[in-house]
Amino acid sequence: MSNGGLVFLSATELASKIRDKDVSPVEAVEAYLERIAQIDPKLNAYITVLADEALAEARQSESDIASGKNNGPLHGVPVGIKDQIHTKGIRTTDASKIRADFVPDTDAAVVEGLKRSGAIILGKLNMTEFAMGDPITSAFGVTRNPWDLERNPGTSSAGSGAATASFMCATSLGEDTGGSVRGPAANCGLVGIRPSWGRVSRFGVDGASWSLDTIGPISRTVEDCAVTLGAIAGRDPRDPWTWDVPVPDYRAALTGDVSALKIGLVKEFLDPDVLGVTKPVRQGVLDAAQLLAGLGAEVEEVSLPLAPISGIASRIISSVERTSLRPEWLRERPQDFHHNTRIAFTAGELIPSQIYYKAQKLRALVRKQTLDALERYDVLAMPIDSEPATIMDMRPGVRSKEAAIQALRRGSYRGLFSMVSGPALSVCCGFTSDGEGKLPLALQLAGHPFDEATVLNVAHAYQQNTAWHLERPPI
Repeated sequence: MSNGGLVFLSATELASKIRDKDVSPVEAVEAYLERIAQIDPKLNAYITVLADEALAEARQSESDIASGKNNGPLHGVPVGIKDQIHTKGIRTTDASKIRADFVPDTDAAVVEGLKRSGAIILGKLNMTEFAMGDPITSAFGVTRNPWDLERNPGTSSAGSGAATASFMCATSLGEDTGGSVRGPAANCGLVGIRPSWGRVSRFGVDGASWSLDTIGPISRTVEDCAVTLGAIAGRDPRDPWTWDVPVPDYRAALTGDVSALKIGLVKEFLDPDVLGVTKPVRQGVLDAAQLLAGLGAEVEEVSLPLAPISGIASRIISSVERTSLRPEWLRERPQDFHHNTRIAFTAGELIPSQIYYKAQKLRALVRKQTLDALERYDVLAMPIDSEPATIMDMRPGVRSKEAAIQALRRGSYRGLFSMVSGPALSVCCGFTSDGEGKLPLALQLAGHPFDEATVLNVAHAYQQNTAWHLERPPI
């Protein structure tokens, strides 16, 4: 296999070839660096490329292999990291002028986990400023969607989605507050999982919302996603909010057997009159459900009446909590924010305490309603959004009150499970035509808190019986 072909292997395939000495880690890193040099000028997925550091790590990894040492399931595999995750001695910018020169003196816990698994860090990935979720706000330029350069790659982990989909890293890490792992996975035709809140340490991660944030992988296959999650999950005493819950072998749990499972299709998210789900998205999810039923799962509709307003509550909570993290930045350096980020931070400052309190009460009601449903079902299924990736509007500012309200409501697709705090995953379930090109469709699967294994296995069963993940963007 030529070096150029290495980038098209899955992370687990590449790790296997490295373990068998068919490929060296140096060859793998060189192939990815060449791909980045070729493709990234079109996509702008990386803020910092660590060419020298990655090659040095690859040489050490190669030496370890030669001496019979294998560091883990990602030994020698090049990965990308969202640029709000601290990396020792390497700038971590949050895609903002305010943090442009910040260099951490320690690695984040998840970076430590990747390194323990043998992964090689290729670089730091672009995002929306301070993980706000507006696609045009990065101080380092807009990230493009490899399926259509004018379309939103998904936010806020935009670089993680674009880089993984365009084969500029084998797997990546994003951060999900209101859907920022699942959105890029959906828009870019990938697999992304938001783990249960408290499953993955947030030590060394610049926060967006303390009660909603979690780190999760964005990968090309469910198997890669499972291996990446296994590398970063677990109790960490430096993060008091992590739970002391055993981490299963996620990869071993991918049996593909769903015959004993009950899957609930969330009725409200499939009703065009509720949140405006489009015909292609709705049909993609229904077709996926039919396939799972054909594999033996019991599939039926379930109602979550509060689900359509969960996005509003999620956004209120994240807006208040995000602004409260570093309020002095807004007062002392307002000119250094992107216009849209400044508006969002200011809005967070102005939200009354009673509104935040009501949002938290609604969160408790939404969570109870969803967990009650999960007493009857192993997994819940629904769309990830009402439509595929939309064309980015490069103009700063809010277009209209109606557009803002609609965006808040559409946030319910992902915000629901941000508030429930259980695992939620996006997997590609087809494509829809748009002009001369095509755009990915996505199925969202969610489950019981700390039962990522079941959610991953359902996605794996679906992926093993379809070929959507084998499609390549026209970049």
